[in-house]
Amino acid sequence: MLHWIQYLRGYVIIKVWGYSVERLLNLLGNHDILVWNIEDHGDYHTMHMSVEGFFALKPLLKKTGTRAAVLGKYGLPFFVSSMLRRKLFVAGLFCCILFWCLASRFIWDIRIEGNYALTEDVLMDYLEERGIHTAMKKSALDIETLEQGLREDYDLITWTSAQLKGTTLLIHIKENEMPVYESKDSGQEQGMDLVAQKDGVITYMITRSGVPCVSCGDSVKKGDILVSGAVPVYNEDSTVRKYQYVEADADITLCYGRNISLEESVSYDEKCYTGEKIVIPVFGAGEKQVSLRLFGIPYSFYDISEEKKQVQLLDHLYLPLFYGKRTVQEYEITSKMHTDEEMNALLQERWRKIISILSEKGVQIAEKNVTIEKNDKKWVLNAHMQLEESAVKLVPTATAPVLPSDESEEEQAQ
Repeated sequence: MLHWIQYLRGYVIIKVWGYSVERLLNLLGNHDILVWNIEDHGDYHTMHMSVEGFFALKPLLKKTGTRAAVLGKYGLPFFVSSMLRRKLFVAGLFCCILFWCLASRFIWDIRIEGNYALTEDVLMDYLEERGIHTAMKKSALDIETLEQGLREDYDLITWTSAQLKGTTLLIHIKENEMPVYESKDSGQEQGMDLVAQKDGVITYMITRSGVPCVSCGDSVKKGDILVSGAVPVYNEDSTVRKYQYVEADADITLCYGRNISLEESVSYDEKCYTGEKIVIPVFGAGEKQVSLRLFGIPYSFYDISEEKKQVQLLDHLYLPLFYGKRTVQEYEITSKMHTDEEMNALLQERWRKIISILSEKGVQIAEKNVTIEKNDKKWVLNAHMQLEESAVKLVPTATAPVLPSDESEEEQAQ
């Protein structure tokens, strides 16, 4: 604490020499002039002294026949006086503080934490639609409305919290870990039919709800009704009295053929980097940036990569400024030829990806026939497969309800 008081009031370090230094020290004590850190260097003494004490030192030096010289000036008064002589520095410091105060009123960074199913791009687009973005004023942000909107617009979000830290908007969310199931209304007035999505042959069928319209071994076309959602209720004379509408439910497997052709060229172009590159410093503010290069890029073929970093003063205090570098690397295009092993590996890799995609969709391969045709320019993989999958979908039933007998007679009379 004493050190800070001494710094605020200012002090000097002086060098004292002469015949009666000890007498001078006694007189300083008698006149209540504070000195500290007194050091004896043989021919002279050094000590710290307040500014007021230094101005009261002159008559005491004359009385004791000693001399004194200032070795250094320290403290706030000397710092302020030296700064006032540097007008440009003071003006720059004032502008920097003013800019800092103005920039701290805006949001310069948005961070989202706790999202897994909802990607950051989706949430950032949502914030942009609601007018929440970087470079907006903090006063224009309604945190309670933002939190409520996230919970209402996304059923997956069960809890959210938004807060401002410096110039950073932090959004914490928690997603529902349990899947949301939609309840089905059993008393529906309109039924749902199961129809085929592809042309094929029925190889497996078990009906749980509805009336089956086909059986195993039947060939069907795309759009054919496989299971009807209209269950007839018969009269005693075996005529249909009415239909009870249900949602058709069945396990159905369709078998169909599919041809696949994969082509791979023997020759290919490869990038060969020459090692020549240009590093261009860049800086900017907001969405605008400037590169410190007067001339164009002298390369015919090149790749560009950028590294940018936003100016950060404190932990969560960002400024709308960034700096970085742009690296331009030259390359040449060289024509090369694949070897037989490489061609075979490329085609096999593409074939494995197709098989993997079919497996992820639940498609089973009942039969396959794969051949590879080769020539000097390209290789072609031809495959014929017999696939089995549940290629069905629900559509509103096409069966109209049965009209009462009196209504049907009136229609016939008209």
